[in-house]
Amino acid sequence: MNNANGSVFKYPDNVDTDVIIPARHLNTQDARELASHCMEDIDKDFINNVKDGDIMVGGWNFGCGSSREHAPLAIKTAGISVVIAKSFARIFYRNSINIGLPIMECPEAVDAISAGDTVSVNFDTGIITDETTGKTFQAEPFPPFIQKIIADGGLMKSLTKK
Repeated sequence: MNNANGSVFKYPDNVDTDVIIPARHLNTQDARELASHCMEDIDKDFINNVKDGDIMVGGWNFGCGSSREHAPLAIKTAGISVVIAKSFARIFYRNSINIGLPIMECPEAVDAISAGDTVSVNFDTGIITDETTGKTFQAEPFPPFIQKIIADGGLMKSLTKK
């Protein structure tokens, strides 16, 4: 997966893991069940409107709070192809890579992109294009070893691939 393209769901600064997947739903490891509750406390319509390939955009400190891997897993399983934020909480950043959810930091893109815009991302170059406005932004692409982990679907799957 070298590219992503989809509609944008946009969220503010400091979206924590309890908002991404509320703790009351952590009584399961089933990814589909977790995804069915993704973002419900901040955006009740998210799970009904998200389509495979859509893109999540957030502000500063996205994924702060507890260190559960359930949060990026719920986002990925809901169909989000990439999360673009101004910055990520470090444990969320690493958990996202571990489960194979692409994430990119690009404050300029976050400021310019609106909810509902169509956005494309080239993971090899780090170029983010707002197809709705025609504006492009440069994010730092992942180094090849992280691109491989994400392409393989996560760290554990990457370690077992020859």
